Amino acid sequence: MQKSNWLYIVLLCVFWSLQAQAQTSVEKIPLKVVLDSLSEQYQVKFNYKSDLLREITVFPLSRKRTLMEHLSRLENETALKFTKIGAFIFTITKPIKICGYLQDVYTSQPLQSATIVGVEEKSVSDVEGFFEMIVASLDEEIEIRFLGLKTIKRKARFFNSLQCSVIKMYEQEEQMASVVLEGYLVRGIDKRNDGATSINFSRFTALPGLIETDVLQTVQALPGVLSTDETVSNINIRGGSHDQNLILWDGIKMYQSGHFFGLISSFNPQITKIATVITNGTDAAFTDGVSGTIKMNTDKKIQKEFKGSFGLNFISADIFADIPLGNKSSLQLAARKSVDDVFRTPTYNAYFDRVTQQTEIESNVESVANSNQNFSFYDTSFRWLYNPSDKDRIRLNFILFDNNLTFDERFTTNTILETRQSTLLQNSIGLALSYEREWNERFFTYFYVYNTDYKLQAINSDVLLEQLFLQENIVSETGVKFKGLYKWQDLQLEAGYQFTESEVVNINDIDVPRFLRRDSEILREQAFFTQAIYQNENRDLSIRPGVRINYINEFDEFIIEPRLSIRQNIGQYFQIEALGEYKHQNTSQIVNFQNDFLGVEKRRWQLADNAEIPILKSRQASLGMQYTKQGWLLDATGYYKAVDGITLQSQSFTTKYEFERTTGSYDVFGVDFLVRKQIKSVSSWFSYSYMVNDYMFRAIEETQFPSNFDNTHSFTLGTTYSNNNFNISGGLNYRTGKPTSVPEQGNEIVDEEINFGIANSTRLEDYFRVDISAQYKFKISEGLRSEVGASVWNAFNTENTINNYYRVGLDNTLNKFSRQALGLTTNFMIRLYF
Repeated sequence: MQKSNWLYIVLLCVFWSLQAQAQTSVEKIPLKVVLDSLSEQYQVKFNYKSDLLREITVFPLSRKRTLMEHLSRLENETALKFTKIGAFIFTITKPIKICGYLQDVYTSQPLQSATIVGVEEKSVSDVEGFFEMIVASLDEEIEIRFLGLKTIKRKARFFNSLQCSVIKMYEQEEQMASVVLEGYLVRGIDKRNDGATSINFSRFTALPGLIETDVLQTVQALPGVLSTDETVSNINIRGGSHDQNLILWDGIKMYQSGHFFGLISSFNPQITKIATVITNGTDAAFTDGVSGTIKMNTDKKIQKEFKGSFGLNFISADIFADIPLGNKSSLQLAARKSVDDVFRTPTYNAYFDRVTQQTEIESNVESVANSNQNFSFYDTSFRWLYNPSDKDRIRLNFILFDNNLTFDERFTTNTILETRQSTLLQNSIGLALSYEREWNERFFTYFYVYNTDYKLQAINSDVLLEQLFLQENIVSETGVKFKGLYKWQDLQLEAGYQFTESEVVNINDIDVPRFLRRDSEILREQAFFTQAIYQNENRDLSIRPGVRINYINEFDEFIIEPRLSIRQNIGQYFQIEALGEYKHQNTSQIVNFQNDFLGVEKRRWQLADNAEIPILKSRQASLGMQYTKQGWLLDATGYYKAVDGITLQSQSFTTKYEFERTTGSYDVFGVDFLVRKQIKSVSSWFSYSYMVNDYMFRAIEETQFPSNFDNTHSFTLGTTYSNNNFNISGGLNYRTGKPTSVPEQGNEIVDEEINFGIANSTRLEDYFRVDISAQYKFKISEGLRSEVGASVWNAFNTENTINNYYRVGLDNTLNKFSRQALGLTTNFMIRLYF
């Protein structure tokens, strides 16, 4: 039996050998001859380019097979593609390979597991974002899908099969707001075609004096944005006060922006990925912020792998984790805590002294001693991302931050030591839920609901008077927004509705003698908004007109606000930009007394009552031009802004008119100018801002005088060197001193009151500061990398006065007090990424 098996195998091998020899002995014939034969035999027609079949030969076909079997054999033998396009018609094409690398447009991170679909073929991107696939022709449509990102549809001719170029994928909402100027100052700061400036902290290099990506410190590097007192809680956009800025974190309106009462941002830089600064031409979907908008967004992409980091500097320690929960969901957690509970650093002491100077915390009356001054802060953020499908996106966002300052007052009477503790608390909490739905490639809907709460509480324990004074300022706001978006090839239409309910409570409570006052106000506002976004096929013209119609229930008042943004390229190097807007807001911050809330954070939020505190209303227009060529950027923008409804209490007066109460307006004429040059790894820039910012108050002695935020001339000069391992940056800031009022020389006090001269007729000394920072990045092991950094703020230790005020002493003499900016302050940072 075994011999017969071997004999069978040998005979079989001989048979196949003879068959192969017989086939190779048959000569190949032109493919065109074979196709003509098939056309005649099966009554079909083949369409192809005339030169496609040139010099292609095949073996003759057997007549025992079907037409489809013949075509399948020809495909395998020739590598051509036969496609049936009719009952008796086939096209013949040469297969084309396309490839590319998919990246997130903001983070530049590769997109793994994206789906690439052609007419017949399908591919999935790998860990590097790379994909390749075969298409039948250059006109074949390719669709690229990734959960949470905008689906891309392109013809195959769009892809470069030779170089496999990078393809950026966008969020659905940001699709039309593309970048037109990359590296506006440094890498990661870009100018968009809607006039806004975006800061991508995933690509961000460095700015002078900063080793952490502090969101609100970074925005102050932009022309027209500064802080007259170096804080993130007093950011002045084109001459406006801080309360006139709309600050959003993932769509949640925030009424608190700083830790250390304004010296550092409250928003954890590890979870905040994009910051957008809008000075004019605001999207019609947004309300409030008559001066400007600072919009912060977190990473919207669901990670496939765990990511985390831990950082420590001389102020705080933080941790961040992005945890995948399957392929459709992830969890983002971030937390930060001040280091004061463990140890005190020189940097921490410098910040504490800066915040408490010239307050009751720093020094008390002669018979009372202060002790145990402590300050701490923390913040935490939580995000849940869930994509039920590639067309649905659900996001749950939570944020909490807290500041806590305490100190003891000690007084000895009759050999008995009495001690009382005073406290100052400031905290915010926000929660939001959003749902986005992409119904098809043209229609998109968005639903958003949020609640935000803010509380400022001071308990002033007066050990001499044996008195307890409680002050509270509480803000609670709930908002709902719905919008729909419909898109054609070059045109996008958007419309939506928003409802907002805001409540502000102010409490003043004294135990001895008993006094209690509680003021509570509520405003409800509804709005309908619509806008169109047009970009031509060449992407050299973009126009966004819009309008927002607001109705305030309590005042029975309609407010109509048109918005406009236009950008046009002129040739290869020039762009012009025209922006305009009308806006309003119902909340503002006022100061009743300089010693409110222990004199540290004196401002309290207040709702408009349309009488003593009017609705703030603004109008603004600007015209700008940019020139870019060979690494050079020249940007010049002129603007006019007018804001009506301000109060004296909201303008931080500390001298003349400090205790007056009336309403008025201000007008700003200004120019922002920037020159930037990039040479390989070096980016250098010079910016200059000029403004004329004047108040108009008709009910006081001087109806018109310079604004407290009139920084007539402001200069910045900086240079950053950046490569894969090093970031080194240095720069200087100079501006004219802020206007102030001084007492009449020789007649300073009249009737036991200070006799001031002309309002804001003099200025503080000019402000000058030089900053330096450096970072080094290195890899420790696979999956573990680190960076270390150091910074010097005010390297020359220049004494900069940020405020003056005067008081009448017990002997009827004039006492002058000054508050100083930070002196030379160093910081050090170390961070691990895993």
